Amino acid sequence: MTTLNESNFIIPNWPAPANIKALQTTRTGGLSQSPYDSLNFGDHVGDDALTVARNRQLLNPFVPTEPLWLKQTHSTIAVNAALTSCLPEADAAYSKQKNVVCAVMTADCLPILLCDEAGTAVAAIHAGWKGLLYGVIESTINALDIEPRHLYAWFGPAIGPTAFEVGRDVYDGFLQLYTDSAQAFVQLNTKDKWLADIYQLARLRMINLGVTQIYGGDYCTHTDQERFFSFRRDGDTGRMATLIWFE
Repeated sequence: MTTLNESNFIIPNWPAPANIKALQTTRTGGLSQSPYDSLNFGDHVGDDALTVARNRQLLNPFVPTEPLWLKQTHSTIAVNAALTSCLPEADAAYSKQKNVVCAVMTADCLPILLCDEAGTAVAAIHAGWKGLLYGVIESTINALDIEPRHLYAWFGPAIGPTAFEVGRDVYDGFLQLYTDSAQAFVQLNTKDKWLADIYQLARLRMINLGVTQIYGGDYCTHTDQERFFSFRRDGDTGRMATLIWFE
């Protein structure tokens, strides 16, 4: 029988209170076959539905309750995981109740975890470029209703700054709304292509809101094929999960 162990997870390295629990899965340790091999949590990517369900069951020994799985649409919607069920259309979940597991799935987009210094609130954010541009971080922090200076943030595995090629629409969109975003782009030789640093784009939004305790952000899903799924690299692929709760 397949079981997960510590080698299949990344444990966030951040100074969160001891009662805050968080897990970042990798692509290893599951039951899915190629190209979803092997720990795929996405039930919308073409993988066998029963296998995905079994992969999710493999998390049971590590979480206190079933995570709230979202139907992610690159929106700015943040839902209260303690009051929501039935696969809500949202791109962030938060909770101020114990043992409620917030979760997001990614395969290049940036997963962000939040908690407060007191260990009484958590959130998980799915931040693709559209979500970052239109305010998914802002909407989640507003929903938490906690002074940003009292929050910790952790950035999980996302596509790195040497691999994330974007067009003029993305570049212009950020520069029109946030002039400080220019530092997160490097123009390529072609006129309308840039390399974007999604970690820096998110960091700028956090700092602008008053969140300064920011950790993580040193991964690249695109180049680390052994550990991570990457939609940009592979097309048909699985999804990793980023989970957080408090005891």
